[in-house]
Amino acid sequence: MSNILDSFRLDGKVALVTGATYGIGFAIASALGEAGAKIAFNARHADKVAAAEERYRELGIEAHGYVADVSDEVAVADLIESIQCDFGGAPDILVNNAGIIKRIPMLEMSAADFRQVVDVDLTAPFIVAKACIPHMVERGHGKIINICSMMSELGRETVAGYAAAKGGLKMLTRNICSEFGDANIQCNGIGPGYIATPQTAPLRETQPDGSRHPFDQFIISKTPAARWGAPEDLKGPAVFLASDASNFVNGHILYVDGGILAYIGKQPA
Repeated sequence: MSNILDSFRLDGKVALVTGATYGIGFAIASALGEAGAKIAFNARHADKVAAAEERYRELGIEAHGYVADVSDEVAVADLIESIQCDFGGAPDILVNNAGIIKRIPMLEMSAADFRQVVDVDLTAPFIVAKACIPHMVERGHGKIINICSMMSELGRETVAGYAAAKGGLKMLTRNICSEFGDANIQCNGIGPGYIATPQTAPLRETQPDGSRHPFDQFIISKTPAARWGAPEDLKGPAVFLASDASNFVNGHILYVDGGILAYIGKQPA
């Protein structure tokens, strides 16, 4: 009888993690690599790809980066073809991680800015999943993990485009599950809480008087764990959803949020 831990192994699998040059994407790709997967990743700039490849090598992880814009259908088709040539097959595992955020009050946000956020955070996952799914269907299995957000469930001022895109990504996740579950493809999402990354660094800056940023104080007060998450907090959930251990989990969004969605907040003193 096999050990239960064997079902979490990813040996022989090829994983494409978009935008995995730093932060959440890098942590997830590293975790999949530690579990045995071969890692493919992309970025839009060659210098970022080269720097990330070196970081993966330092960790002893086999990873190959590609310069590609995942919101461009032609570029994505070329990306998947290159992965097939370099790894001997298309991705078994896809993690749609690449994303952007523009913190602009809605009435000040241009339609062009709104469209750009939706294009990167929602349309790109559709394009990459669409390119990978036929290969997964042919192979008879596949894992897709969409990186959703707290904003897949909650709204907040200044993030109209991001919330709209991440809410849409939650529903795209469920629809892929609905349409391809019978092909043994599991599509799930991870909804990170507030994670300490370079992207959120401005919200954690110490103020001139030495106090915490007001938003930093707000997040700590709303999080039962009383801290920001770290990218490493997403490693275990990612390996679970990428592995055979989650073969009957489909269309689910796993919120890794320190308990925010379960918590109404402290009663005022």
